[in-house]
Amino acid sequence: MIEKTKKIWFDGKLVDWDKANVHILTHTLHYGLGVFEGIRCYRCSDGSSAVFRLKEHVDRLYESAKIVLIDIPFKNEDVFQAILETLRVNGLKEGYIRPIVFVGDGDMGVYVKENPIRVAIATWPWGAYLGEEGLKKGIRIKISSFTRYQVNTGMTKAKICGLYVNSILAKKEVIKAGYDEALLLDPEGYISEASGENIFIAKGGCLKTTPLTSILPGVTRNTIIKIAEDEGIKLTEQRFTRDELYSADEVFLCGTAAEITPVREVDDRVIGEGKPGPITSKLQEIFFRVVKGEEKKYKDWLAYL
Repeated sequence: MIEKTKKIWFDGKLVDWDKANVHILTHTLHYGLGVFEGIRCYRCSDGSSAVFRLKEHVDRLYESAKIVLIDIPFKNEDVFQAILETLRVNGLKEGYIRPIVFVGDGDMGVYVKENPIRVAIATWPWGAYLGEEGLKKGIRIKISSFTRYQVNTGMTKAKICGLYVNSILAKKEVIKAGYDEALLLDPEGYISEASGENIFIAKGGCLKTTPLTSILPGVTRNTIIKIAEDEGIKLTEQRFTRDELYSADEVFLCGTAAEITPVREVDDRVIGEGKPGPITSKLQEIFFRVVKGEEKKYKDWLAYL
């Protein structure tokens, strides 16, 4: 269960958690047209708190809205500041942030014209998405029978509420089979992404990740690419197959919720030595230093409270 906090920012006002309600005929509830973000605030080593890559997340929220023809009734900077304000009001030193933009109640049917566009921001304490044990020792994943959307079926560059039904079905399937996370293929059979994370593989000291075809352009993915470049780790953005995945030396998933989570097994094939490899461990270590404000060259990625 989510641990409740005091307030949720809702259409420009801070309201009590239990009073942040919507009508049962809220359009997005029925049809899925809405966009959202997942963002983290970290407690830094010096005792301060900072939101990681807040600008990039808010920018992506607006890009997602543009893609699906939603006009957000607040300026980008207003949402940016509202996120910081909500964290302060709730007294959170670290936690998860969920901004969501959705179509409110009014008319029903697939096409509506006058329904209000509503915006909410919730914050709450949240630990490791795939478990602390998973962060340290790695997780077991399985390729799902469900396929990631084709680029003209779902707008894969937008973080759209309704598109996550695909992820939910995939994750339900693999959890029932005893695994920790689902991996999906693209319509052509290449590795796409997990239910809520991008994927990287390492082979012979080099990294590879799925290009921006069928996948969401992850903020954490972009972070890893930048860090790898700065560390002199060779990296290519290139499609790869499931058998290439099976024979990788290292595999890890990444995302705001999952952070950098090693993968020790895919489809009952042990990856490498069955534990986090040297590249994964190095990137994970640097990543957590970055989000805690210990790497000054990445200070622009932090928005302090």
